[in-house]
Amino acid sequence: MKATKYSEMSTEELIKNEKSIKVITAMLAGMLAVLFVINIITAFKKGFSALSVLPIALLPIVIINFSNLKEIKKELNSRNAL
Repeated sequence: MKATKYSEMSTEELIKNEKSIKVITAMLAGMLAVLFVINIITAFKKGFSALSVLPIALLPIVIINFSNLKEIKKELNSRNAL
C-alpha cells in the first residue's frame, strides 16, 4: 500500500479515509475479539494450537489503523482551526 502524506490530501479525501478506516478497524477489532474468545474456549477444551496465536499476531494491524486514524483527525482539526 502506498504511503500518502495527509497534509497533501484534500479535506474530502481525509474524511473519506477517516470513515473507511473507522469501519475497517471496528470490524477487524470485533472479529479479533470474537476469535480471541473462541481461542480461549478451545484452549480449555482441547489445548493450545497454532491458531491460538492468530489474534495476537493480527493485533498490530488494529494498532496501526488507530494510529493512522489519530493522524487523520489531527490533520482535520488543524485545517478546521485555520
